[in-house]
Amino acid sequence: MAVKKPAQKKKPAAKTLVIVESPAKAKTIEKYLGSGYVVKASMGHLIDLPKSRIAINIDNGFQPEYITVRGRAKLLKELQGDAKKSKEVLLASDNDREGEAIAWHLRNSISAKNDVPIHRIVFNEITPQAIKDAVRHPMDIDESKVNAQKARRVLDRLVGYNLSPLLWKKVKNGLSAGRVQSVALRLICEREAEVENFIPEEYWTLDAEFHKGRHNFTSQLVLYRGEKPELANEKSVLAIIEEIRHSDCIVTDIKTSEKTIRPKAPFTTSKLQQMAANRLGFTSKKTMQIAQQLYEGINIGSTRVGLITYMRTDSVRISTVALEEVRKWIGEKFPAELPPEAIEYSVEKKAQDAHEAIRPTYVNYTPEYVKEYLTRDQLRLYTIIWERFVSSQMANARSRTSSIDIAAGEAVFRISSTRVFEKGFYKVLKTLISKEEKEHTLPEISVGETLEVRDFQPEQHFTQGPARYTDASIVKTLEEKGIGRPSTYAPIISVLLERYYITRSNKQLVPTQLGRIINEILVEYFPSVVNVNFTARIEGDLDEVEEDRIEWPSMIGTFYGPFKDRVDEVMNNLGSLKGRLDESTEYVCEVCGKPMLKKLGRFGFFLACSGFPECRNTRSIPLAKCPRPGCGGEIVARRTKGRGKEFYGCTKYPECDFISHFKPINATCPKCGHFLVEKFDKKNGSFKSCINPECDYLHTSDEVPDTSQDTDGEE
Repeated sequence: MAVKKPAQKKKPAAKTLVIVESPAKAKTIEKYLGSGYVVKASMGHLIDLPKSRIAINIDNGFQPEYITVRGRAKLLKELQGDAKKSKEVLLASDNDREGEAIAWHLRNSISAKNDVPIHRIVFNEITPQAIKDAVRHPMDIDESKVNAQKARRVLDRLVGYNLSPLLWKKVKNGLSAGRVQSVALRLICEREAEVENFIPEEYWTLDAEFHKGRHNFTSQLVLYRGEKPELANEKSVLAIIEEIRHSDCIVTDIKTSEKTIRPKAPFTTSKLQQMAANRLGFTSKKTMQIAQQLYEGINIGSTRVGLITYMRTDSVRISTVALEEVRKWIGEKFPAELPPEAIEYSVEKKAQDAHEAIRPTYVNYTPEYVKEYLTRDQLRLYTIIWERFVSSQMANARSRTSSIDIAAGEAVFRISSTRVFEKGFYKVLKTLISKEEKEHTLPEISVGETLEVRDFQPEQHFTQGPARYTDASIVKTLEEKGIGRPSTYAPIISVLLERYYITRSNKQLVPTQLGRIINEILVEYFPSVVNVNFTARIEGDLDEVEEDRIEWPSMIGTFYGPFKDRVDEVMNNLGSLKGRLDESTEYVCEVCGKPMLKKLGRFGFFLACSGFPECRNTRSIPLAKCPRPGCGGEIVARRTKGRGKEFYGCTKYPECDFISHFKPINATCPKCGHFLVEKFDKKNGSFKSCINPECDYLHTSDEVPDTSQDTDGEE
């Protein structure tokens, strides 16, 4: 009798391994692909240049010497093991230069251990259809895109690892200089110089309040003796008032004009960061973090959905499928606002156009529909993205402006009103209220009518100087000048803040003393490195590498030779500037009695004992006397725990709990003697205000009153 062999266990079928960059993205994609796939995250770069040395073989065509990133060897080994058990590996890192480089390193590392088939897949949105389409159409890694990333990485390493030791030796240990960040720093420092050198000039305006029936309305003087009035001082305004006070006020002209207002293109990365900064008060970094969350996937009920397309793009292109979907939605909800044909927006020549514009993945997921599933900030950002995209394919709006001229002697006053009479694309812009929508009702008036003047209202003003850069305006400038790319705008600002080369004050970017010194050195001794046009040309060269038009080693070689010669020359000939950062003061160390020095640290200036290292006593620099009666303490800069946000408090805390969130300046109030603080709002711009809540002193001019206190330097 034959013995029956036991049934062997069936070996489970091998699966396809998909490697993405982040766990959130992995979670979303795994739900879309089903049981035949395993999705793992690389957590960004696993292979990169070491931090401890330059790691560029200059004599061998500038080849980089890559290593496994410290702390990532275990993850890399796990991915190699997962690949060995798989029938295929699909590399699904982001569809940009950095993502291509990540895929390239993963392919090389995995193929060195086994011969599993490895392919690249790319997608612009994380939706079931997009992911499945990408899986059905795998491709090879784009070597030219990898070379562009390699060239940028090598170039930045050569600049940083040559300039940083120079700064350590000549200025202060621990400093660093980056290629693109240094250009941004120069722009911010130059703007600060313009702000400081600006001298405000006085000028006046003159309004007249007219009356007809139940209506009172105010109009502004626009012509005097046939010309635009130049009202330099109060005397000139009062002279006009005296001249026309008893003149008849007659309506001389009524004009009406119409204007077509076209919708704007969907967002690019730069435009999204600008809008989020201006409308929502977001930093560029915060905007990109939230956009990443919306892109990688949000749980909408039981379904996980990537709500927006890829958020790093400089193109306004929209796919045919997305255009058909949005036009169908507009036709159902706002049929009167659907243009006969889809609206096309021109793509700038310098745009990479690898991605679409930033748009919602499903137009049916309106902000109202997804509201309950999103955080407040996620909803606010998603809303402006959704509205901008939908409105971009809607009909134009039309506005009508009416203006009335009223003559009083040789003076002409004018009042205007604008009304949107065809809303068009404005019908979906619930959060983006345009100035064209503001309406002012004018009374029914005819030419030749005589009006009663109730009052003349002269008002003093001062010309406003150039505004400091904000996140929005620096990103706009970088984009216009061709500096950086969509993926670098937010990191540029973050790096400058982290290095304490700039600070944020009232959402404005202000260079620190350290930042100014670094900028002075770079501008004087390395003008080409921080030259805006040169940096833009480098970006163009990197694009040429990506398009396989030039070889990256030759591009690097053209730059490096003259640059390295200049570094060596400055290192040998420039004297130390460290003395500029240490200043003597009248303060005495309360520990050992030696003089205290004003020194520059990670978060600005502070006092340190000149007896260092024997005495390590330090303390904050007093900025002002405490305003609390009888306290006798001094106001110093402090930082909150956790986020490290700066505020100003008394040195006698906790006995005295006085704090201010506004920075004291080196001046006292001419009214009450308390110290002044610097504030900012949209109406007045930067201005000085008294810290005393019972004092109403306000100084809107950039000229600080000459009431200096005897204090030592800035914070």
